[in-house]
Amino acid sequence: MFIDINGTSLNVEILGDGEETIIAHHGAPGLGSLAEPRASFGRLADAYRVVVFDARGSGGSGQDGPFTHEQWVADVEALRAWLGAERVVVAGGSYGGFIAMEYAARHPSRVSAVVLRDTSADNGNQEPAMRNAAASSRVTIDQDKLDRIMSGTVRDDDDLRDCWREILPLYDHDYDPAKVEERVAATPYHYRTHNYAFAVNQPHYDIKHLLPSITAPTLVTVGRHDWITPVECSRTIAELVPNAELRVFERSGHSPQVEEAELWEATVRDFLARALPGKVRERH
Repeated sequence: MFIDINGTSLNVEILGDGEETIIAHHGAPGLGSLAEPRASFGRLADAYRVVVFDARGSGGSGQDGPFTHEQWVADVEALRAWLGAERVVVAGGSYGGFIAMEYAARHPSRVSAVVLRDTSADNGNQEPAMRNAAASSRVTIDQDKLDRIMSGTVRDDDDLRDCWREILPLYDHDYDPAKVEERVAATPYHYRTHNYAFAVNQPHYDIKHLLPSITAPTLVTVGRHDWITPVECSRTIAELVPNAELRVFERSGHSPQVEEAELWEATVRDFLARALPGKVRERH
């Protein structure tokens, strides 16, 4: 469905009807879509009401700016109010984790738990990510394409597609060229959103000072072989959030929710059952 949120139209899907609501934010502004959290958190719809959506500037949602963290956080809050949920579990992977953490820090009374996946609390992941890309033994990365996508200077949607195809082999623990091409074909491209996120937002991104104000129980998950937000980034988050747990998935890259799907799902279910006692519907 499409709903009006803060002056734009958001593409929203609601899965399940559990007492507790999960709002899951996708990553990769301008490249990501609700398909990612639908595939992972949608599996929890037997016990929760799971809400996934295309953030403004991404997927099928409106392309109205601004594409700032402040605006994306405000959109999550407006979506929560539209849903009529007093408190929600807020979740996010990669760049979606940036927004989930900011939301939890700025709206602590509205958050019952936080689930993070392969994310970072500042832009300190950029330098090791560039080193990891250059050192890859599976592919030789075109440095110009890597620079353009990481700095938010891609020329148009076609260029964004080419740059995305270039770095996708770095993401998974086990490289499958056919799956890379499937992801390239399935991705919705919005280069202006991507460029703003990486050229304007990312250089100044640092919310480490906000993390101690997150009061909700927090699960931090990360793949051991994540090239772009390495384990050290998740460890920093877990050390700064007062009530956080860190789980490292040994056979995963940037996507343990895919590469170790059963273990990741079981880990999230166990965490939520402990974080929300008495509020979780029994699995069918």
